[in-house]
Amino acid sequence: MLENFSLKETKPNIGGGRVSGGREKLTSSFDLVEVTHFLFVRVVKARDLACSNATVGGGVCHPFVEIKIGNYKGSTKYLEMNKPNPEWNQVFAFTKDRIQSLSVEITVREKEFVNDEFIGKIAIDMSDIPTRVPPDSPLAPQWYKLEAEANSSVGELMLILWFGTQADEVFIDAWHSDVASVSGDSITNTRSKVYLSPRLWYLRVNIIEAQDLVVPRDKNRIPEVYVKAALGNVKLRTRVSADKSLNPRWNEDLMFVAAEPFYDHLVLTVVDKNNEEEISLGRCMVHLSEAYIRWLPEPVGAKWYNLEGGVDVVEELKFASKLNMRISLDGGYHVFDESVDCSSDYRATFKGLWPPAIGVLELGIIGASVLVPMKSRDGRETTDAYCVAKYGPKWVRTRTVVNSFSPKWNEQYTWEVYDPYTVLIIGIFDNCHLNGEKGPNPKDPSIGKLRIRLSTLSTNRVYTYSYPLIALQPSGVKKTGEIQLALRFTSPSYTSLLAAYARPLFPKMHYIHPLSVYQLDSLRQQAIGILCSRLSSAEPPLRTEVTGCMLDAGYQLWSPRKAKANTERLMDAVHVIPEAWKWFGTIKKWNNPAANVLVIVLYLIVVFYPSLVLPTLLIYCFLIGIWQYRKRPRDPTHVDIKLSLADSTNAEEWDEEFDTFPSSKQGDVLRMRYDRLRRMAGKAMVMVGDLATQGERLTALWSWQDPVASAIFLAFCVMAAVVFCSGLVPPRCILVMVGLFVMRPPSFGIDIPCAPQNVFGRLPTKTDCML
Repeated sequence: MLENFSLKETKPNIGGGRVSGGREKLTSSFDLVEVTHFLFVRVVKARDLACSNATVGGGVCHPFVEIKIGNYKGSTKYLEMNKPNPEWNQVFAFTKDRIQSLSVEITVREKEFVNDEFIGKIAIDMSDIPTRVPPDSPLAPQWYKLEAEANSSVGELMLILWFGTQADEVFIDAWHSDVASVSGDSITNTRSKVYLSPRLWYLRVNIIEAQDLVVPRDKNRIPEVYVKAALGNVKLRTRVSADKSLNPRWNEDLMFVAAEPFYDHLVLTVVDKNNEEEISLGRCMVHLSEAYIRWLPEPVGAKWYNLEGGVDVVEELKFASKLNMRISLDGGYHVFDESVDCSSDYRATFKGLWPPAIGVLELGIIGASVLVPMKSRDGRETTDAYCVAKYGPKWVRTRTVVNSFSPKWNEQYTWEVYDPYTVLIIGIFDNCHLNGEKGPNPKDPSIGKLRIRLSTLSTNRVYTYSYPLIALQPSGVKKTGEIQLALRFTSPSYTSLLAAYARPLFPKMHYIHPLSVYQLDSLRQQAIGILCSRLSSAEPPLRTEVTGCMLDAGYQLWSPRKAKANTERLMDAVHVIPEAWKWFGTIKKWNNPAANVLVIVLYLIVVFYPSLVLPTLLIYCFLIGIWQYRKRPRDPTHVDIKLSLADSTNAEEWDEEFDTFPSSKQGDVLRMRYDRLRRMAGKAMVMVGDLATQGERLTALWSWQDPVASAIFLAFCVMAAVVFCSGLVPPRCILVMVGLFVMRPPSFGIDIPCAPQNVFGRLPTKTDCML
């Protein structure tokens, strides 16, 4: 079963057949994809059309053009006009390998309610169509005379026909024969596009104090005042001021995420909490364009803002209520929309703090194979797949290939790289916004997703692999297909690459004024919501479910599988310590006398020649690294279902992982889940308690919780200091005696704890004080 999820090296015909996992330095802008040839037809305009409805009296003509090549047929939009000179300027692309006709038939028709009226047509032989190779200039359009059935002149049509590849600049916006079954406005949802995430800022609102607040008259009540702040759909509030007066103080920060361009106003409301009732004491609105752009650690100056719309009072007020605040757009931070450990960008928001680029990342999305059926259309199962890739603020989306389980995209994209620790994220989705889709709000489900960390790639090498697409479903882990990619990370300067490793990973503000884990998590959720909203309003939209999947929006939800997998990762990362302790235990048993003698000799060398310790450790690390070089991974990283425990998770745990929040289950199911969670939490609780116990015993040595133990420890410290200072016993002799005593053969002693261990084990802890 595991073999099905393995990575496979491929040999696609890219770069003219010169690239197959090698190090060729090619210069073509489309050298990482297979060359696909298309017949492009650009319908520009017509003149002097003989439309029957376009009379002198002002009739309306609805002309459109129909292009037919064998079984493929495409048509322009029809126009409503009272002139015989329509203009379309539309491009059609037909895959050359699927053309089975010797000519192109172009027909001009007039839209009618029943049968479209024939105006004229043109037939062009395939042999007469030229080939264009970029960067050649576009071909000039030509006028073609339309022929009617009676061989009469019915007008002319301006066309351009040529053979080209996906490198042609009109390829992205062209109508493709692969989507011939899609019509109307749904065509827009099939096109490839490049999206740019809006620039995100951290908005810091430091609410200092208020002045001259007006509260309802009630001499027996102390005002409880706090401030509510709202930006868009996000609402935050301060704590209730400790100053129970009309001039309360808070000095509290509220953090928001704001996106350019700034549409929303920051609305602040001062509220008096009167029992369960909230009374507004005034509000103010601040446009974000007025906020100070801060990229240095120094705080910005405070400013007073007038409050309006407070409670009504009888006498006339001489002074308006005010709110003292510092409002700044903190451009010195990086706004995280991805996980901190799997991010594609770590640059600060303020462009003046960006480091120089260290290289270029090129991705060739060749195609996919053996995709699983995602829906049913016309009584048969099908899949309409498209690919999305994200790196930094740049998102790319390939065109949708309709009705295919083995789509071919052959599209290539490029990004600038600023840090090698970053991650490229790639996902495949099924387009559910074409003709015939059912449901009031269809969503594009994920077929699979993968991440590729750039630091695991060798520079200037072309990687051509087929990556398994893995999906987690309520029934378990499932392979949903494979995606063929070509990848290259190019760094022209090795010095710049080395310098990137020495730079701090995060901008300076993250170290000088760090944000808490809770703040980062809350702000990330705000950033994801903003990106989902902005990208879903593009044309064609990058839908909310796609953006959320690419950004791992639901990463914080509970999963017993992830909890166990992370625990095993932790144990595997620190396994060196228990392994070393286990090895030392075998040494103490003298099962291999030769090894014991060697260890004692090495110990004596370390004691009498301590200057050799550090060089020896460094040389040892060097030799280990050289030895491991032959075992280095030669393939890029990919999803490991064994590491994720996806192959050993039972049905109950899958059901819990895919449950909604709050849970949709009831009764015994929830009770069983709760009991399982209590067992896991109980083990974690005991482990944390054991660690706390050892730490408390260490501090109890000098805290006099046990007077006898503390007295023994302090007496030992004094005697040891006297012995070492007097010079009667050299420190090396002490170390030799201690080492030989610990590593003595079992026949020279009993394998029981020594006196220091016994004293340490009897030190008191705070376990006695726990309920």
